[in-house]
Amino acid sequence: MEFPVELRIMSERMVEGISSSDMTESAKELSRKYMQESGTGKPLLTKDKEALVYSLMRMPATFGAVAAALRQICEVSDFVPRSLLDAGAGTGAGSWAANSFFNLDKITCLEREGAMENVGKAFMRESDEPALNSAEWIHTDLSENFGGKYPSDLVIASYVLNEMSMEDRMKTVEKLWENTKQVLLIVEPGTPVGFKNIREIRDYLLKQGAYMMAPCPHSAYCHIKEYDWCHFTCRVQRGKLHRLVKAADVPYEDEKFSYVAFCRMECQTSNTRIMRHPVIEKGRVRLTLCTEDIGIIEETVTKKDGEQYKKAKKSACGDAF
Repeated sequence: MEFPVELRIMSERMVEGISSSDMTESAKELSRKYMQESGTGKPLLTKDKEALVYSLMRMPATFGAVAAALRQICEVSDFVPRSLLDAGAGTGAGSWAANSFFNLDKITCLEREGAMENVGKAFMRESDEPALNSAEWIHTDLSENFGGKYPSDLVIASYVLNEMSMEDRMKTVEKLWENTKQVLLIVEPGTPVGFKNIREIRDYLLKQGAYMMAPCPHSAYCHIKEYDWCHFTCRVQRGKLHRLVKAADVPYEDEKFSYVAFCRMECQTSNTRIMRHPVIEKGRVRLTLCTEDIGIIEETVTKKDGEQYKKAKKSACGDAF
């Protein structure tokens, strides 16, 4: 799903008073902080200028990753939420992505950084969508006790749990689940560390009685080897200022993300999930599949397989198959 044009225009308008050199320097410093200080629980962003530059850097990718995860959820479910809790909402990218899929009535955003809250509110006030421009923003740290205070059909935590210590992360997951009326979606960076967090959350919530929704086709032990990790990719188109703050020439980037989604009631999952980019060769397609019954397998689909071959040629990493 494409990043909304209105959001791109808004973000570019909001940084009009910041020089190119200031944006570039802020982007470098933010990148350093997120690489070196994530997981410590320390505030990583405190100034309005930093929040605006962050919105240019990360909002399109966060929107893209959440939207890609929601698309995979919608492939296996007719889930239609009316209310959303966006935990660690930041710029509100997760809320925008969710509202693009569902006709939401109520959005509640939790955010601890005042600068990020200011930016997120400013974006939403500009929207023509009632759920977005009337969203309730609550200034709070996710490490505080909010269990059960904001019950919502859909709860999203995107790119926020990786910023916490392990102890705070698991306590927060427990509180997120308490607020989940139907579905909980957690999105993390598509890195070995990000997937490790996802795997720990998966194990914990399954023990709490949560039902697997996506991407896993089963609720059994995860068959990913310790040296490997499960992640997916979405392509993000870069605008002019996006390329500037990223010091990039290529007009797009591929955002790698890991995610997991759970539901309160037993729900359908895909029987099989494509785990790697399909390898298309002459007359055949090689696939790495996570399956419901026999774990991770390698499968080759050929022209003799007819419709399955046509589907395989058009498939992508993360698709149900």
